[in-house]
Amino acid sequence: MPALGSLVAEPLFLLVDSALVGHLGADPLAGLALASAVLQTLVGLMVFLAYGTTPAVARRLGAGDRAGAVAAGVGGVWLAAGLGAVLGAGGWLASPALVAAFGASPGVSTEAGAYLSLSTLGLPAMLIVFAATGLLRGLQDTRTPLLIAVAGFAANAALNAVLIYGLGLGIAGSALGTVLAQWGMAGGYLLVIAVKARRERVSLRPDARGVLALAGTGWWLLLRTASLRAAFLLATVAATRLGATPLAGWQVVMTLFNTCAFALDALAIAAQALIGHRLGAARRQAVRAVLRRCLLWGVGGGSALGALVLLLSPWLGRAFTSDSAVAAILPLSIALLGLSTPLGGYVFVLDGVLMGAGDARYLAGTGLLNLACFAPFGAAIALSGSSSVLGAPGGEWLGLAALTAAVMFAYLGARALTLGLRARGERWLG
Repeated sequence: MPALGSLVAEPLFLLVDSALVGHLGADPLAGLALASAVLQTLVGLMVFLAYGTTPAVARRLGAGDRAGAVAAGVGGVWLAAGLGAVLGAGGWLASPALVAAFGASPGVSTEAGAYLSLSTLGLPAMLIVFAATGLLRGLQDTRTPLLIAVAGFAANAALNAVLIYGLGLGIAGSALGTVLAQWGMAGGYLLVIAVKARRERVSLRPDARGVLALAGTGWWLLLRTASLRAAFLLATVAATRLGATPLAGWQVVMTLFNTCAFALDALAIAAQALIGHRLGAARRQAVRAVLRRCLLWGVGGGSALGALVLLLSPWLGRAFTSDSAVAAILPLSIALLGLSTPLGGYVFVLDGVLMGAGDARYLAGTGLLNLACFAPFGAAIALSGSSSVLGAPGGEWLGLAALTAAVMFAYLGARALTLGLRARGERWLG
């Protein structure tokens, strides 16, 4: 439950941004969609800092080496800080070119550039939060991340409201408020880690061997995440080709998808920590028990969450936009999202299980296969956006619905198949 709370707090950052920016108009909301796609790609590629740190720490803890577990996590934080500095600087310099690559209208591109250039200042903090969260989860501590995430969300919401509307900074105020909240969260985590390191008499200096070991594991997780982000980038390109209104609608759909995904990912995080701990203690039967229980909760929780989204689908869009054209095309796509949520619960749990088992190479290979299954659908929608009913006035709802169905069923379905086949065997148990 604490893992659920801390994970839900993360997409709430984007949820608040989308709701506040959405009422500025269609162009700012569409600009947020482009900027968010770039940011989530940059940050998502580094998610191995959390997903690689959690099982590494948990295995050492399961083997009785608590000091070694903390030391492994400290190395992950140092790696995150270094990568964050490089990524932040590179992202800031490349912001104009990254936005221009989508080929959006001038108004949308201006809004996206304003948000993206400021947001890159928070990338080092975001990566530090990833690694620090992985350390604490590996130590079976999900309560501290919950407290920090709640504090960060509250600060983000307050800052954004003041900066966007109080000071009239528009979409730039949203980016600035989020950056300030992210650095506050990073500072809180660093303080907690310093206390734990002192208690276990672990040096805060980086251990080169530990950092290199995490980077080696991270390579496969990086490849896995790159395929995942490529699929969502292709979807965003397709939405851009459909026009500003479907692109703004796609931002709302993806905001809701990320919220549901992070809620269900609480089970994946629990599976990572518990399976890493059980494998470290050589308890294979307990690993299977964790798998069965997490799958039960994943599909069941996904069904309950999906039913709620489906029930609210006629009205949810209005919470994110005052633009009548955007709101009008959302109900069907939101309903499709609700129908796919049980499938998402199954996928997210199995993803966490195999990460906890250190099966990163398989995840990387099948990630490319899943992308290949989705690519024809995304490319077809992108190519048809300007030449058929999908992109024509009045047909925008159909284009958005087709794109939503392709992601939620074709792409998630491919992931479910490849993950399910692996989990049925024994090789992932090591």
